[in-house]
Amino acid sequence: MKTEKELKWTRLSSEYLIQRPWLTARRDRYLLPDGREHNEYYVLEYPDWVNVIAETKDGKIILEHQYRPALGVISTEICAGVVEKGEEPLHAAQRELMEETGFGGGEWTKLMTLSPNPSTMTNLCHCFLARGVEKTGSQHLDATEDLEYMLVPRDEVRQMLLDGKFIQALMIAPLWKYFSTIK
Repeated sequence: MKTEKELKWTRLSSEYLIQRPWLTARRDRYLLPDGREHNEYYVLEYPDWVNVIAETKDGKIILEHQYRPALGVISTEICAGVVEKGEEPLHAAQRELMEETGFGGGEWTKLMTLSPNPSTMTNLCHCFLARGVEKTGSQHLDATEDLEYMLVPRDEVRQMLLDGKFIQALMIAPLWKYFSTIK
């Protein structure tokens, strides 16, 4: 098995192609361990993300429906969002749940941290479980958010997962962990 030194690439240069609030892309030039150069390696820089499996006091899971323009589909998802600069992931997850659904409180635990795509993206996705949440406020959606939420019995969410009703991989992974390890 090769060592880290034998596998690690050396970045020779970076050039930003676009730097916008929701899209930063750069072209890197790398020296590979065997001496070859890779002159066009593209990297997308994103802030970290969070998502939440939120379970109400009566055992229902909060799901959301929203339109996803890249695929042109209405997607069923768990609550998710962006970690703001300087914000802790847990606080971001709690804030996103409150903003998108008006639910809060409960007991929070971290389920896992995932990389959306370690080959081309710089961020991580922090996944949380919130048990015993309750309606404590109202939705406060961002200007570009248009979503509705629903309370779905746990068994129905599990069946949706088995039936392939979720398409977002960063949400499917924590849902599988939830159903395989949480009682």
